[in-house]
Amino acid sequence: MTESPRRRLIIAIDGPAGAGKSTMASRLAQKLGYRNLESGAMYRALSLKAMESAVSLDDEDALVKLAEASKIRL
Repeated sequence: MTESPRRRLIIAIDGPAGAGKSTMASRLAQKLGYRNLESGAMYRALSLKAMESAVSLDDEDALVKLAEASKIRL
């Protein structure tokens, strides 16, 4: 009999600014042995790259191409 791989949860935390979402996410990830993925940081990085590349933040097609061509390391 083969063991099935350990099932991992995907946990999303939402709330207003300053509510402690990042703190809670970091602590929870550490306790569960998970990696904390902060999606806001990825959005900010893509926005910065777009501005540095003179890509309009209103140009959805260009932003998608920029995102697809970008490498994000966790």
